[in-house]
Amino acid sequence: MSIDLLDTPIEFLKGVGPKRAELMRKELGIGTYYDLLTYYPFRYIDRSRFFRIAEINSDAAYIQLKGKVSNIQMVGKGAGMRYILTIKDESGTIDLLWFQGINWIKDKYQVGTELVVFGKPSLFNGRFNIAHPDLELLSEYLSSPADPLHPLYNTSDKIKQKGINSRVLSRMAKSLVLQLKGIIPESLPASLIDEYRLIGREQAFMNIHYPTDMEMLGKAEARLKFEELFFIQLRLLRYKFTRSMKVKGVVFAHIGDNFNSFYKEYLPFELTNAQKKVIREIRADMGSGKQMNRLLQGDVGSGKTLVALMSMLIALDNGYQACLMAPTEILANQHYKTISRFLGDMNVKVDLLTGSTKTAQRKQMHKLLQSGELHILIGTHALIEDTVQFNRLGMVVIDEQHRFGVEQRARLWGKSETPPHILVMTATPIPRTLAMTVYGDLDYSVIDELPPGRKPIKTYHFYENGHEKVYNFMRQQIEQGRQIYVVYPLIEESETLDLKNLEEGFEQLEIIFPKPRYQLSMVHGRLKADEKESEMQRFVRGETHIMVATTVIEVGVDVPNASVMVIENAERFGLSQLHQLRGRVGRGADQSHCILMTGFKLSSDAKIRIETMVKSSDGFEISDVDLKLRGPGDLEGTQQSGVMDLKIANIIRDEAVLRIARKHAQLILEEDPGLQMEKNRRIVAQLNFLNRNRTDWAMIS
Repeated sequence: MSIDLLDTPIEFLKGVGPKRAELMRKELGIGTYYDLLTYYPFRYIDRSRFFRIAEINSDAAYIQLKGKVSNIQMVGKGAGMRYILTIKDESGTIDLLWFQGINWIKDKYQVGTELVVFGKPSLFNGRFNIAHPDLELLSEYLSSPADPLHPLYNTSDKIKQKGINSRVLSRMAKSLVLQLKGIIPESLPASLIDEYRLIGREQAFMNIHYPTDMEMLGKAEARLKFEELFFIQLRLLRYKFTRSMKVKGVVFAHIGDNFNSFYKEYLPFELTNAQKKVIREIRADMGSGKQMNRLLQGDVGSGKTLVALMSMLIALDNGYQACLMAPTEILANQHYKTISRFLGDMNVKVDLLTGSTKTAQRKQMHKLLQSGELHILIGTHALIEDTVQFNRLGMVVIDEQHRFGVEQRARLWGKSETPPHILVMTATPIPRTLAMTVYGDLDYSVIDELPPGRKPIKTYHFYENGHEKVYNFMRQQIEQGRQIYVVYPLIEESETLDLKNLEEGFEQLEIIFPKPRYQLSMVHGRLKADEKESEMQRFVRGETHIMVATTVIEVGVDVPNASVMVIENAERFGLSQLHQLRGRVGRGADQSHCILMTGFKLSSDAKIRIETMVKSSDGFEISDVDLKLRGPGDLEGTQQSGVMDLKIANIIRDEAVLRIARKHAQLILEEDPGLQMEKNRRIVAQLNFLNRNRTDWAMIS
């Protein structure tokens, strides 16, 4: 069988057809045979056993019952309507409930119909019921009994209403695997399969969809996890190998006056050992003749901008220009001010380009950029506009790169005949396993030290009855000349979440901190850009004592005098966001404080997040906890990376498999960079298949 036949539209599978196919495509993303083969069950249930209704004593697990319909009723009206089937066996009765899809179910069964029921019981008013169960006529079940280890597939209410439940998906998958028996192509070299005693691909697909026993299920999972992680790593490393071989970079062999003068006379503080190490790595990259593609990871306040500036000065010393692209105007402005302050009166021309830049300024800027008189351009995505033309672009710095699409970065690269060196920065600490997966095609540098003189931020947790203590502490800090952030999660009242909103909070704080003794600013995302900037500048200049804000201040505000961060309803924020907000203080030499205010009722995850923040200021430790709590697919930006659509592997639990897969991908490419050898033929066929619908951005990001 040709590997391309796995791309057969799903409608051609027996029992599917055009209407079901369209629904499966929209609701589940299953459009081809391959999509169904790799639509793996999320768990398995032992369906060899039938429970008696009287035996139900827990709502923790799925169960299987058989019984007769003894009563049918419709209760309530409109949105509150529910449909109830009562099932009876020799031991008792249980209600089956539907709140949605009622029109589909209501005329399907009559009193006396014998059914097999599969679902999860829940306790309500002292009585168990099952909402939206899977149902099957007992006669149908007996003619085709469920496999002992029955797979459960994710579905949706919409698709269930059309009769496609987990059991139907299971039958489709089984039908497909049997249809393809003997013709599913192998994707891994025989040497790899032998070395790790992996089962064959066809056997793995069979046992993932209808396992013969737990042992074979484990072997199927091991095989498919390895395959998934191996091809992700192979693609990333192949991009890296291809770029290093084919893409020649500008050779920055010269370290000249700009870099040396800055280092000797303008450096704002002594570089940490971590910063020195990263600068050495960057210098080696830029002098190698290959294009640099490096990820610079550093916690909030670790000095990434200073490293980026010194890297850009190397480009200037070699007769090239540099640019820095940031995701928001606030952050671009902050970089512009910071870099201008660092450079002082050095003969380096820096400018700022954002959506707010006036037309006359733009014209002058374009002119200086094309002539080469403008050395460093800092901006937002406005930098990728066609009208922005550099004289000689040699260095590109991208901050918080997960917020930019690959195509946007490609357009920035296209502004130079020879690909510029790329430095990607992120303040979101990424666990090493996630970095290997998301940024596996980039070289990797970490700044894991704070600049000298910075004190660790002290973090405290108060419940809502602790506000008076917190207000007293805020007054003491203001008396000592400090400034304070108070952050709220929402702007206006939410009907679904019982949160204090920013406007109410602002009014309350104005009463507690009255004028003229105290001055307050308020900033949120709905303010116009100039209003937002005006309020921010009042705080920066020290004209206001308290900045009341939403998470708009998560990045880009640098006020060394601000020493207290109060986060209201902290349980509503993710760990990464809490850590970013905390990083807005602690930027001066004074002791800084972060106060997390929460309600009394905290979920188990919220408790872990708050406890983690209080005990740790290590961004990498925090990101590890975040990854475990939320899973890789939910972490900010990873969805856009194009490599996090993991279907069976889990990069936390399967870290050992990830490392082995990466090692073998590396060994294969070192021996056969072009994958020309006969023994790698299977790999090439599978790679081509996986890449069939992708734009090849290997050469650009």
